[in-house]
Amino acid sequence: MKIAKWFGLLLLGAAPLLNGCAGFWNPPASTTTATTTTTLTSGVFFVLNINTAQIVSYYVDAGTLTQIATYATPNTPLALAVSPSNGFLYLSTVNGIYIYTIASGGTLTLGNSSSIISNDQPYALQVDSTGTWLVEGNCSVAELCAIPISTSTGLPTSKTEQVASLPSSDVHRLTISPDNNNVFVALGTNGTAVIPFTSGNANPFGTVGNIPVTTNVGAAAISVAVDPSDRLLYIGEINGVVSNNSGGLRVFKYASLPTIAEITGSPFATGGLGPSSILPISSGSYVYVANELTSSGSAGLIKGFSITNSSGVYSLTALGSTFSAGITTMGLAQDSTAKFVFAVSSGGSYDLTGYVFDAANLGYLDTVAQSKTGTDPVLASAIAAAH
Repeated sequence: MKIAKWFGLLLLGAAPLLNGCAGFWNPPASTTTATTTTTLTSGVFFVLNINTAQIVSYYVDAGTLTQIATYATPNTPLALAVSPSNGFLYLSTVNGIYIYTIASGGTLTLGNSSSIISNDQPYALQVDSTGTWLVEGNCSVAELCAIPISTSTGLPTSKTEQVASLPSSDVHRLTISPDNNNVFVALGTNGTAVIPFTSGNANPFGTVGNIPVTTNVGAAAISVAVDPSDRLLYIGEINGVVSNNSGGLRVFKYASLPTIAEITGSPFATGGLGPSSILPISSGSYVYVANELTSSGSAGLIKGFSITNSSGVYSLTALGSTFSAGITTMGLAQDSTAKFVFAVSSGGSYDLTGYVFDAANLGYLDTVAQSKTGTDPVLASAIAAAH
């Protein structure tokens, strides 16, 4: 079983992707360094619908989920990311990368005169914590690219992208550590790339390292995340454990890098076949893993783990129950108020499910909201929350 990151393009019959970090279409000459920060309505987040080519914005307040607006994307969408200032949203499509400005109420306006800011077509992208680099993993060639961007306009500040060679072009997910010192890229059967990152350098990338997958047959890294306090690195692997539902959550001590120190008990069974998304919540007390499906059917589920630290020795304990999600669950996010968790699923009656934390059973998730993000089949594939 392999994560269906290509399914949207296959169903839509999209044109093949261009090779490489293709560079910029129309970069501006701006050199300003002033930061534009948007103070958003609490709980704003964005869902990406591949099949209907839409971004759908929401906010959650006092337990009520409200859809703000639906925006048709210029081309078939692939991925999205929100800048740390909440001022900009970046959208990757089969035609290139677009930029939107985000208003205080969570509404979007397509920027750069509705033109792409880069020809690249990544399936994974994130803005670093300084807001000066857009980091993205291309899928047609084995490269990780960094686009220098302005904190005030969000637009590229140079025609030159910085590039790090990866051991594989099979990019599934990427994440930048909260301390902004490392980029991690899940590369399927080729493991997880570890790239040192220094935002102040002209080329922010260091020497690429690698964490191999487990020795289980068919093991493949398809998701990656870092603890919000830079304590632990998480990798989700297909066939990461030997069991009926063979998804595995591997856990490493982040502080041990570049030496790879996997904690006792890792990998942990995720209760499903494809650990498609990993969410360490902001409190640092729990981590949740979304599974695309299980061996008993196509319904996804979420597995939670509590985290303990005894004098620098970390351990994970699985919660006693899993939490139901939609069909083929693809992404998880926590809203900016830290009160809600959301899951997006590419199939089923509801594309978006919202949860709150159970007051009696610590760490448990209670479903409080479900929503269709469009007229099905929308193939909701990604979610990005404001910071």
